[in-house]
Amino acid sequence: MAERVILSIGTRKGLFIAEGSKTRRSFSVRGPFGSGVAVYSTLIDTRGAPRVFASSCNAFFGMKVLRSTDLGKTFKETKSAPAFPKDDGRALANIWSLEPGNGKKELYCGVEPAALFRSSDSGDSWEMVPGISNHEHARKWNPGAGGLCMHTIVRDGNRMHVGISTGGHYLSEDGGATFTASNNGIGAGFVPDPYPEFGQCVHKIATHKDAPGRLYIQNHGGWPDRPGIGVLRSDDHGHTWRSIAKGLPSDFGFPIVVHPHDPDTVFVMPLEPMTRTCPNGAPAVWRSEDGGDSWNRLAHGLPKEESYFTVQRDAMDIDELKSPALYFGTTTGQLWMGRDGGEDWSCLFESLPPIHVVKVAVV
Repeated sequence: MAERVILSIGTRKGLFIAEGSKTRRSFSVRGPFGSGVAVYSTLIDTRGAPRVFASSCNAFFGMKVLRSTDLGKTFKETKSAPAFPKDDGRALANIWSLEPGNGKKELYCGVEPAALFRSSDSGDSWEMVPGISNHEHARKWNPGAGGLCMHTIVRDGNRMHVGISTGGHYLSEDGGATFTASNNGIGAGFVPDPYPEFGQCVHKIATHKDAPGRLYIQNHGGWPDRPGIGVLRSDDHGHTWRSIAKGLPSDFGFPIVVHPHDPDTVFVMPLEPMTRTCPNGAPAVWRSEDGGDSWNRLAHGLPKEESYFTVQRDAMDIDELKSPALYFGTTTGQLWMGRDGGEDWSCLFESLPPIHVVKVAVV
């Protein structure tokens, strides 16, 4: 069967699936699934026969996980969704991340209020991971503007990294049994201590399988009195971090994405810190090809003026074709594709509901 590019697009009004050939000349779209309900996390799981998962979080009717075994043509609810124990005192408000685990059926799920859940049966049952969910800091974390969310789960062998807004970066080196706040060099602009032990508003974490120990973070920057804390890099498995924000028009942003074939190539979407919109109304993705030491602006095909959208933390991704394309979705419902690693942009869909998350896979 010919390779296909599949996009899962989580919006304020449900999940959409876009499908195109590997030429990416055109895409068809289907949905919405979970119609009318906000979707903040999706996963295209390519371990074995591809499956698509998505959250479907309704304040009135509860939290659900949707699952498709036919590449997003149909979806069914899993038998259960993550839930806190009855005596815990916390109640699930949203599902922010879905990531694969070790076995073909193992999944991890990050939720709001910030906690981690694990499933061993493709989402039909869930158990809380106590090492981070009941961490001594957990009841001290405070919500950011988007809530108290565990939005990033990165696994690297026996190591696991989680990103929490606003909790910061936590590292496990024993398979998730225990976690330690690991924020040395990650700044905060909204508390008196510029480099607290925990409580940073990390926006997203990205890594690459070919660069063990290296991670990139988009942090909450944009502070005039604490410049450069918004885009960071670690080369020691997240134990220490250094700024790579020099050369960007703003160090505030939400997503950060690494090139699938080159761990030195990383992409960010700078935004104005106060309005969360494109600087000067002219959107651009910025690319570094030397691990963050220098940056170049990629804007060919994007609006040149009067464009004030926001791109949220999970609304940018990159495919794994030989010449990969970037994709990002906006809060005004546009889905953009940048061929040749963001060199040439075109709008695939103009009028979707506000987009929260975009994931892509080649199947």
